[in-house]
Amino acid sequence: MTLRLHDTSARKIRDFAPLVPGCVSIYLCGATVQAAPHIGHIRSGLNFDILRRWLTHRGYEVTFVRNVTDIDDKIIAKSAEQGRPWWAIGFENERAFDRAYTALGCLPPTYEPRATGHVTEMTEMMRVLIERGHAYAADGNVYFDVRSFPGYLELSNQDLDELRQPSGEGETGKRDPRDFALWKSARPGEPSWETPWGRGRPGWHLECSAMAHKYLGAAFDIHGGGLDLVFPHHENEIAQAKAFGDEFARYWMHNAWVTMSGEKMSKSLGNSVLVSEMLTRWRPLVLRYYLGTPHYRSTIEYSTEALTEAEHALGRIEGFLHRAVEQTGEVVPAAELPPEFSAAMDDDLAVPQAVAVVHTTVRQGNAALDEGDKESVAALAGQVRAMLGVLGMDPLDERWAGEAGGRTEKLNDAVDSLVRLVLEQRQSARERKDYGTADAIRDRLQDAGLVIEDTPTGPRWELG
Repeated sequence: MTLRLHDTSARKIRDFAPLVPGCVSIYLCGATVQAAPHIGHIRSGLNFDILRRWLTHRGYEVTFVRNVTDIDDKIIAKSAEQGRPWWAIGFENERAFDRAYTALGCLPPTYEPRATGHVTEMTEMMRVLIERGHAYAADGNVYFDVRSFPGYLELSNQDLDELRQPSGEGETGKRDPRDFALWKSARPGEPSWETPWGRGRPGWHLECSAMAHKYLGAAFDIHGGGLDLVFPHHENEIAQAKAFGDEFARYWMHNAWVTMSGEKMSKSLGNSVLVSEMLTRWRPLVLRYYLGTPHYRSTIEYSTEALTEAEHALGRIEGFLHRAVEQTGEVVPAAELPPEFSAAMDDDLAVPQAVAVVHTTVRQGNAALDEGDKESVAALAGQVRAMLGVLGMDPLDERWAGEAGGRTEKLNDAVDSLVRLVLEQRQSARERKDYGTADAIRDRLQDAGLVIEDTPTGPRWELG
C-alpha cells in the first residue's frame, strides 16, 4: 500500500515519497509560550504524534522537530502586564505545554529547539537575504521584500495586490506595507540581541525557517501546523527559506481547529479550555481519544456531550479488553494489523475509519466472549491492542494502565469486594429459586450505577 497525504500547497492528496528512502523528516510549529495550553493547542501536537507513530509503524526512521517560540510580541506584552521577566513567563508555560503533551501520551520530539537559542542562525539567514536583494534594513528593522519573490502567496492562494499583511508596533521604514519583519529593532525595556543592523529581536516567521534549516537541512519532507498558520506564518517561512536557497518542505500538512460555538478556540477570545482544567475532569486517555479520533483536517466542536460520547466509546473498548483478559489471561498485541485499518491510515490518516475497524473488532470479540470462544477472543483482543497501540491509545499499555493512580485502584478493589459479596448473595437467592430477591439485588446495584452481566464464568460488574 502507498501512504497518501493531503498537501496544502498542492490542494490535493498526494502519494508520499520521502527524500531519503526509509527516513522521514518532520518540522512541526510548536508552542508560543505566552500562556498555558488549551486543548486547541494540544490537538496539533497530538495529530502529528499519530502521524509519527504511523510512519514509525510502517518502518520509517522519523526525525521529528517541534520548536518552542519563546520570544514574541505576546510574551513581551504579558511580561509588561504581569511585571515579570519575559523568560520566566516563557519557561513556566513551556513546562505547562510539556506536561500537557506528556499527559496525553505524545512522544517527545527528536529535537525541541527554542527560538532564542538560534539568533546566530537567523542573523546569517538575514545577511544572505539582504545580499541577494530579498531583504533590506530600515530604522533598525530588517524586512523581507515580498515583491522580490515570485512564488509568494502560492501556499495560501492569495492575490498580492489585495494582501493586507499583519504588522506589529514599531515596524517603521517599510518600502511596501506588505513586506514583513525578519528582525524588529529594540525598544526600551524589551529583550534584544546584537546584530549588524542594531540590537533587536527576531520576527516570528524567521525563527522557524532558521531552526528548520539547522536541524533538518535545506530540504525536508513534511512541515506541519494548525490551519491558522497557513498565512502569514507558513507563507512567510516559505518565502524567506526559498529566497535563502533552501528547497524547504516538500509536503505541507495542516490540522483543523477545536472550536467553541463555531469560533476558533483562542485565549484572546476568552473561549479556551485549558488542558490542566480538563485533566481534573477527564482521564488523559479520554482526552486523547476525543482529540485524536476525528480526522485531523476536520473541525472539532467542543462540548461536554462530545467528550461524554468519547468516554463511552472508549469504555466499550476497555470493557471488552478487560473481559478478554479475565477469560483468556494476558492479551498480547497482534503482530499484524487488520488490512482495513492499515488502508484507512494510509489514506491521509483516516483515523475515523481506522477506529471504526477497532469498534467492529470489539463487537466481534464480545460475541466470541458470549460464546466462550477463548481462541477467537484472544486473537480479536490482540488485534484491538495492536490497532490502538499504533494510535497511542491502548488501555492495557503500561502508559495508561496506571493512570488512575494508586488511590483509585485501592478504592476500586474495595468496591469490587463489596459488589462481589452482594453478587454472591444474589447467586444464592437464584439457586434457591428466590428470583424476587435476586432481581431486587440486581435492581439496587443498577440504581447505584452498576451494570451486572451474567456470563458463562459467573456474574461480572462494571460502571454504567
